[in-house]
Amino acid sequence: MKMKIALAAVSAALAMLAATGVEAKTVKISMTAKEVDLPIDNKGTMYRSWTFEGQVPGPVVHVTEGDTVEFTLFNDKNNKNSHSMDMHAGQFDVLKDFEAVKPGEKGSFTFNASHPGIFFYHCGADPMIQHIARGMYGAIIVDPKDANAMPKADREYVLIQSELYPNPDNQKDMMAKKWSNVMFNGGVFKYDPVHDPAATRMLQAKPGERVRIYFINAGPNEFSSFHAIAGIWDKVYPSGNPKNAITGLQTYVVGPGDAATFDIVSPIEGANALVSHSMQQALTGAIAVLQFTKDADPKMGRGENILVR
Repeated sequence: MKMKIALAAVSAALAMLAATGVEAKTVKISMTAKEVDLPIDNKGTMYRSWTFEGQVPGPVVHVTEGDTVEFTLFNDKNNKNSHSMDMHAGQFDVLKDFEAVKPGEKGSFTFNASHPGIFFYHCGADPMIQHIARGMYGAIIVDPKDANAMPKADREYVLIQSELYPNPDNQKDMMAKKWSNVMFNGGVFKYDPVHDPAATRMLQAKPGERVRIYFINAGPNEFSSFHAIAGIWDKVYPSGNPKNAITGLQTYVVGPGDAATFDIVSPIEGANALVSHSMQQALTGAIAVLQFTKDADPKMGRGENILVR
């Protein structure tokens, strides 16, 4: 009898471990800094960008709380500038780990993802304001080790807000906040065919689904007052940590270099507009239409479509 009880206890413990996903692992991640021309609006206007992996934003990094992350940054030999990685999801020696990497060279660091949430990563090379403004930023999602720490999301999207400075070489204008547009995911009205008929993309979900928005404000200068027009945030998690849950918010302010996770559930078909409620920001490009429809594309908000390119 005692043996059966012991075996049952072991089985229950193993089942709990499997359910909560607490087994940590080592995750190896590498990125290459690339200086390329990319479109910054729906018309294809090109902009000299500094990037991670030739994309703005850079790739979404996805790990689990407790994982050890081994990161390597390669700086393409054809680049003209040194670049680095500043990852907000860990604790580091800023002088050693975030040291700028010269063209043709590489740098690396290791850290433990000890806190769950949504975190900002960006280039920290001098002048940092210019490297961020040119597009060197992205998101790292650290899932909680307890799979039940947050309500299960049916769909997930990453939105990163940033400012567009017309002359990417003019650091003085960046310091003076002389931006022309505010964008989501590196594009002006990228997900808003209402204000820009050239837009071909929207965020999609079905009525009743829980949609989780991983929101980052890359700045480099302006605060964001993140709001869902015609909706209410069911839950808001500052820095994406489950312990920070706030319920039933209309708007939540996210400062430059900060992030939060936003959950929204619509009981009806129709559209919400996700915006920075600073009208100067929204009406120059920081609007993303979230369309709730019964025939929503099943691929949207899942897999590679968490960040809609």
